[in-house]
Amino acid sequence: MPKSDLLQRSLASVWHPCTQMKHHERFPLVPIARGEGLWLHGEDGRRYFDAVSSWWVNLFGHAHPAINAAITDQLQTLEHVMLAGFTHRPAVELAERLRALTSDALGHVFFASDGASATEIALKMSAHYWRNKGRAEKNRFVCLAGSYHGETAGALAVTDIALFRDAYAPLVRGADIVASPAGTASDAPSAEARIRQALIALDAHLAEHADTTAALIVEPLVQCANGMRMYDASYLREARALCDRHAVHLIADEIAVGCGRTGSFFAHEQADIRPDLLLLSKGISGGYLPLSLVLATDDIYAAFYDEDSSRGFLHSHSYTGNPLACRAALATLDLFASEDVLARNRERAAMLERLAAPLARHAAVRDFRRCGMIWAFEVDTDDPAFSRRMFESALHHELLLRPIGRTVYWMPPYLFDETDAAFLVQRTGEALEAVLRA
Repeated sequence: MPKSDLLQRSLASVWHPCTQMKHHERFPLVPIARGEGLWLHGEDGRRYFDAVSSWWVNLFGHAHPAINAAITDQLQTLEHVMLAGFTHRPAVELAERLRALTSDALGHVFFASDGASATEIALKMSAHYWRNKGRAEKNRFVCLAGSYHGETAGALAVTDIALFRDAYAPLVRGADIVASPAGTASDAPSAEARIRQALIALDAHLAEHADTTAALIVEPLVQCANGMRMYDASYLREARALCDRHAVHLIADEIAVGCGRTGSFFAHEQADIRPDLLLLSKGISGGYLPLSLVLATDDIYAAFYDEDSSRGFLHSHSYTGNPLACRAALATLDLFASEDVLARNRERAAMLERLAAPLARHAAVRDFRRCGMIWAFEVDTDDPAFSRRMFESALHHELLLRPIGRTVYWMPPYLFDETDAAFLVQRTGEALEAVLRA
């Protein structure tokens, strides 16, 4: 099929996500034919280094043979069965392995299909827990300034990014927003002061509103959609203590930052805590299939365990616990276990950090930063169209980058070597220079 024909057919029939479709009158879609390792290959023969893991989902590269084999094997036996009233080996084994990864602290797994659904489940689960405990008035939620937890109506309630939320404000039941500890090096006040002030604000809010607050929801260590704003694990440790003091659940949204992205398998582990509810999606299936999970404590699970159906958690999705997605996730966990991924990632991160030093010193680059396998920097520019121009320039330089405003970031799959890292740094610099000259 000619490239132009495919593009026209897509524009005529596909409504693309997170996109103002009219922009494609000036900037064409990029038709992709296949993926292999770090690379996406276009219909026209061009290739693109997937520096953002295709929206943060891909962990071990495209068309990974071990994940391919697991899904192919599963196809021969069971493609899907509803999880209401039935069960199957991939779902059971995945739940058991995730439970073990939390040292049995989060003992029960509820399956869904995407990150926003996991947020919805956790919010409903927390509020319903308190209702079952005779505390139905505890049904409000607290989120951090600049937070992002998805774009369905419930998830938008705890999302504080105007671009996603404002148009739907009449549909959304607002949450309470408290100060965030996240920022960059040039943000005022200092990182330590931000954490201190954020904790004071959280304590004050919970002290006043604990009787009506069900849960605090946070993105541990990195607020990704807010421009990769990062913060120290000490905030999580103190926030956990405050939630305990005021009898409020702590929900850790690790949809983007889990599965090794921050340097530990779970980001919250760096604070030596466990949340009451843990959300996973994106990388848990290796970037292959839609899958999300909510891990809950035994205490939360026990509050729903009753002869009365109305006290049960009556929530479902048609493809809940899909066997193919669960097998992809099991293969992903196998790779973590067999390849010492976290240790090798520390070596990769140090290498890329060293190679990126000249770019970090670029006259237009500010606040070059890293958390685990996430890198970001700000670009000193007044161009309101910078993100779109940088995206286009990066494609011309064989890179898939998707800046957030003036923030450029890397979140590559966990398989790059020194040659790949040097390519990423060099081509990012060249793409940035091209945009600044223009």
